[in-house]
Amino acid sequence: MGAPTVRRRRLGAELRRLREQQRLTTDHVAKQFGWHNAKVSRIETGRSAARPGDVQSLLDLYGMHDEPKRRALVALARNGNRRGWWQTYSDVLTSAYTDFISLESDATVMRTYECGLVPGLFQTAAYARDIIAGINMTETSAEVDRLAEVRQARQAVLTRPKPLEVWAVVDEGALRTRTTGGARVMSDQLRRMLDLSALPNVTIQVMPQAAGPHPGRSGAFAILGFPERHDMDVVLVENLTNALYMEEQHEVDRYAAAFQRIVADALSLDASLHLIRQLKDELQ
Repeated sequence: MGAPTVRRRRLGAELRRLREQQRLTTDHVAKQFGWHNAKVSRIETGRSAARPGDVQSLLDLYGMHDEPKRRALVALARNGNRRGWWQTYSDVLTSAYTDFISLESDATVMRTYECGLVPGLFQTAAYARDIIAGINMTETSAEVDRLAEVRQARQAVLTRPKPLEVWAVVDEGALRTRTTGGARVMSDQLRRMLDLSALPNVTIQVMPQAAGPHPGRSGAFAILGFPERHDMDVVLVENLTNALYMEEQHEVDRYAAAFQRIVADALSLDASLHLIRQLKDELQ
């Protein structure tokens, strides 16, 4: 799956939700416009690209008059086939990872909790190579280098003209990880986090090892927010072999509430940076 697919899926999922709200069948909608019966379902599943004019017509039929959201959905249709820089790395990227990079590039806000690793957007090249080689296990050294390049290229979202706003809570254990590259790799990684924390669009907190039970104990996750509205946010939960995207509003709301709890349980911003600085100094 390439980048266009994930944009088409986001659009299709929203069009399906709007149709179902009106209690209309796909056959009824197709007949309204003289379309083939399968066209509506193919648009809703992302298997076919929707023309901006078709999206406008569907939104009219579904009574969607929220202008900002209409513009956002039409933009998804217009950009559905836009290719991203990551397409040149298709030989090493899984479809799930490609989808994530595409979503990340379109997002305006990311809220993430990481329990075992430094978030990818903060990783140095050396740290990324160590982590990728250790976790993925099956990649060759050349493939590891390519994946590390992807991780570095992703970080452009932090400094683009309208940068991605990132609020990350990282478990203290992730900051104490010893990489195969030795203390220098981790020291440089911690310094990188301190440098990034100076950006106005980056907020970093640390969850102390002594913290009690909190929602992050169930695993890492990321919430991606988009220019449209909060009801089109996406949650990513991933493991060693798979990635799960959640887009239902009640699921997104639950993770948003969990992130608020995690933020409240984590160290303050100043205390977090103090700990990161202390850990860096201990490695030198």
